[in-house]
Amino acid sequence: MNKNFMYGIGAVKYKDFVVGYIEPGSFDMGGVKPESTKINAEQVPGTPVLIIPQSNGGIAPTFNVIQLNYENLHKLLGGSLHYKKEDTEKKTPVGWTAPTSAVLMDGPWELSLVSGQSVLIPNGTLLSNLGGKLTLTETAKIECTLEVA
Repeated sequence: MNKNFMYGIGAVKYKDFVVGYIEPGSFDMGGVKPESTKINAEQVPGTPVLIIPQSNGGIAPTFNVIQLNYENLHKLLGGSLHYKKEDTEKKTPVGWTAPTSAVLMDGPWELSLVSGQSVLIPNGTLLSNLGGKLTLTETAKIECTLEVA
């Protein structure tokens, strides 16, 4: 593999949790260009005499998770899991109840790429919601935005 190029999402990780399957074509780095202020002078037409940086560029990746098992619903959206009475060790959930308050997943994230590189995000916050359609041609999904601080 050529290490001069970044391509392909291999895995999205939050601490020790690996986010499930990502919908093809849904991952976008969400790049924001840096901002600056140009100072012009009457004596120097056509070009600024000073450029003052205002903010660095940034990223806010967006992606859709399509692997909607109960564990992923619980981890990414919050809420509570349900188990059979016999499952005293709570290993195999049989249902999920939607949350009544927002879930907060902030901290270190890692984007492992197919190209062999990783993008480390030391302080990211996940914002997510249940979306998509329930049809025979599309799956429901968790629409995610990873805000980078």
